[in-house]
Amino acid sequence: MNLHHLKVFLAVAQAGSISTGAARLHISQPAVTREIRELEANLGLALFERHPRGVTPTEGGLRLQQFAERIFALEQAAERDLRAFANLDQGELQLGASATLGGYWLPPLLNRFRRRHPQVFVDLRVSNTREVTQQLDDGSIALGFVEGPFPAADYAHHLLARDRLLPVVGPAHPLAGRRGLRAAELQEHELYMREPGSGARASIEQAYRAHGLEARAALVGGGTEPLKRLIAGGHGIAWLSQLVIEDELADGRLLRLDVRDLRIERDLHVLWRQGCRLSPAPAAFLEQLTGNIKTF
Repeated sequence: MNLHHLKVFLAVAQAGSISTGAARLHISQPAVTREIRELEANLGLALFERHPRGVTPTEGGLRLQQFAERIFALEQAAERDLRAFANLDQGELQLGASATLGGYWLPPLLNRFRRRHPQVFVDLRVSNTREVTQQLDDGSIALGFVEGPFPAADYAHHLLARDRLLPVVGPAHPLAGRRGLRAAELQEHELYMREPGSGARASIEQAYRAHGLEARAALVGGGTEPLKRLIAGGHGIAWLSQLVIEDELADGRLLRLDVRDLRIERDLHVLWRQGCRLSPAPAAFLEQLTGNIKTF
């Protein structure tokens, strides 16, 4: 059914007059009459009874009017919904982030975004770099925040910050307080690490290999917070982001080792699918991030 014919029909049915319907649509009366006749011919039904003072819908016209009113109400609802979506009066922001970014870097930025756009629902999933890229691939998130190596050719990406991993121990560790340590000396002590797939673990393993060392994990902790507690009360060494251990270093729960010949840094990136046009909410959040680029 030609929707323009239907719109003309509805205007006339609601107005009760061809001339008034034409005036509401800003088209001529002959044009309205022609549209009505074409619609009646297509349907094989008379839709109006003509009277000296106007028109009234036939039984078939009344049935069609009910459908037409529902159709154009739905059209208006769709337009309102999409306008609200475009203006961020509603919508969803689905994000995936590895532990450091999701637990420490993103929260203040998300709070700022929510203050600007309180009607947007935010779904933040914290996992590790491997899982974040998998979520991007299957389309369950729009933006991914990673702290480890990723196949750069597979994703559009933007550098957010540079983070440094620091070697830390608990106060009772044999190396606590030692100065001028060499990286090779660390191999004589237990190394605590994140799980495989973690960006931090990948960065550590890569840095160790570059120095001819092997990063052998004596203990694997499923997250940054468990690692911090394990290190504080045990005898292992862990390389942890300086973003996440400021409080522990300040109050002495963790101590930074003075390792002279090994520095581990990593880039923190936001990723999205190559060639993907972002919806309004993730596009707005990405635009907000460009004003918050920082090197730690």
